[in-house]
Amino acid sequence: MDIQQVLSQTLTTVKEVGRFIWEENQKFSLSEIEYKGKNDLVSYVDKEAEKRLVAQLSKILPEAGFITEEGTADVGKADRYNWVIDPVDGTTNYVHNLPFYSISIGLMEGDEVILGVIYEPNRDEMFYATKNGKACLNKQEIQVSPVETLEESLLATGFPYSKFREMPAYIDVVQDLMQQTHGLRRMGSAALDLAYVACGRFEGFFEYNLKPWDVAAGTLIVQQAGGSVTTFTGTDNYIFGGELVAGCAIRSDLMEVIKKHWYSGKDY
Repeated sequence: MDIQQVLSQTLTTVKEVGRFIWEENQKFSLSEIEYKGKNDLVSYVDKEAEKRLVAQLSKILPEAGFITEEGTADVGKADRYNWVIDPVDGTTNYVHNLPFYSISIGLMEGDEVILGVIYEPNRDEMFYATKNGKACLNKQEIQVSPVETLEESLLATGFPYSKFREMPAYIDVVQDLMQQTHGLRRMGSAALDLAYVACGRFEGFFEYNLKPWDVAAGTLIVQQAGGSVTTFTGTDNYIFGGELVAGCAIRSDLMEVIKKHWYSGKDY
């Protein structure tokens, strides 16, 4: 497999589907929302975008399987290569016409992400990286922030939309960090939060109750931009483990704050 050729074709596909998503948003109505669960929104745009992505990615790498949010792929998980797809990361933003959502595409070989692409159609920003390659934004190499202290950092996080048992500890983490940093932002797309860490707009990002399609692409982009990613407890199971903390040099200090308040009774 020529990873650069796969990347080039993937970027073209994501750009085309991103255009479809953006155009549909100009006429989208709240009456077209569907619910997969409590506060777990989906629309015909998510489903159609995923179908288009699956169709094109199947041509790019026919031997690959799929791990998708909306479950539209006829092909399931394969032994070696798997595309991990979130067609609209930030659906709640999308349906309320808030311009902060993205397409997130990761390609895994076994348990390792080897390609990641995140596209934000409102600003026409394409973030991407391959294993052992550069992380880029619209063809320009990007790096994580040089900031080394929490006191100088701006952080991103996310709130759970359904499972709330961990919320008391989470609020304690947020309250502690609010007093130690320039602030926290809750933007509503974990994929874009990670992309913003990769290009230095945020110094760090943490969240729980995450899915593989939320983070597969973004974690690789952060790492190739010079950052690091682990679970809250420091393990490497951040793709399927449901939680992660990512960042530049401040990540270790950020983890210490999280560990001080977190407990292990998670329900995600």
